Amino acid sequence: MAAAKFDVATIADYQRDGAVCIRGAFKDWVDVIADGIERNIKNRSATASDIANGKGSFFDDYCNWERIPEFVRIVRESPAAELAAAVMQSRSAQFFHDHVLVKEPGTQKPTPWHQDIPYYFVGGSQTVSFWIPIDPVKEATLRLIAGSHKWQKMILPVRWLDDGNFYAAEGDYLPVPDPDRDPSLKVLEWEMEPGDAILFDFRTAHGARGNMTSARRRALSLRWVGDDAHYVERPGRTSPPYPGHGMKPGQKLREDWFPIVFQS
Repeated sequence: MAAAKFDVATIADYQRDGAVCIRGAFKDWVDVIADGIERNIKNRSATASDIANGKGSFFDDYCNWERIPEFVRIVRESPAAELAAAVMQSRSAQFFHDHVLVKEPGTQKPTPWHQDIPYYFVGGSQTVSFWIPIDPVKEATLRLIAGSHKWQKMILPVRWLDDGNFYAAEGDYLPVPDPDRDPSLKVLEWEMEPGDAILFDFRTAHGARGNMTSARRRALSLRWVGDDAHYVERPGRTSPPYPGHGMKPGQKLREDWFPIVFQS
C-alpha cells in the first residue's frame, strides 16, 4: 500500500519542502480514528488540556496510544509505519507518540507557529509527523513554512496556552515567525478530506488558524523517528516529558518504550 501511494517525486518534495500531503492515505481508517479520539476525550490522561481560554474548545492530549485500542491498531496495522520509513528515507520506523487535537466550532485560538523538535528530546534528520483530519478542513487546516526544516536555528518554543517562552534561553532561538506578514516565507496549506494526511519533518515550522466554522475539526497526529534519531538534552522539561526514561545523550530511543514498527 505504501509503495503505491509514495513515489520518488513525493519523497523529493518532502526532502525539499519538509512537508507533503498524501490524499486518501488513511481513508479506510477514518472510523477507527474517530472512535479512538472519542474514547480519548472520554478517558483523558493527566496531560490533557483545553487551551482555548474559554472561547470555544481546543482539546489536546498525547501519549495515550497504548491504552486506546483504536490507536494501537493505527500504529501497528495501518500503512503509517511503512509510509514513515519511506518519506524519512530510513530502513526503520520507530513510533514516538500520538497526539489528539480537537478544535470545536467557534474556537478562536490558533495553533501558534512552532517547530516540534525544540520541545522533544529527539535529535536527527530522519523524523516525520502525520497530521490526519477526520473532518473536512479548509480554513482550519494545518499550515507549514516550506524549507523551514533546513533553518540553522530553531524557533523559540512557546507555551500554547499563553504564548509564553517554554525555555528561558531566548537568545538561542529564532523569534516566532509571522509568515502572513513576511512575503519571503512560503506557506504550504491544503484543503483536506477525512483520511488525507500531511506528513512533515519535526523541524518544519507549522501552525493553524482557529476554527470559526460550524463543524468540529478533529485530527490525530502520529510521530515517528528513523535510523539516525537519538536522545538529546534540552534546556528544561520536554514535551512529552517521559519521566524516568533513563536515556543518555546520543543513545537510540529505547525500544521497549518506543517500538520499531517497521523494519526493511
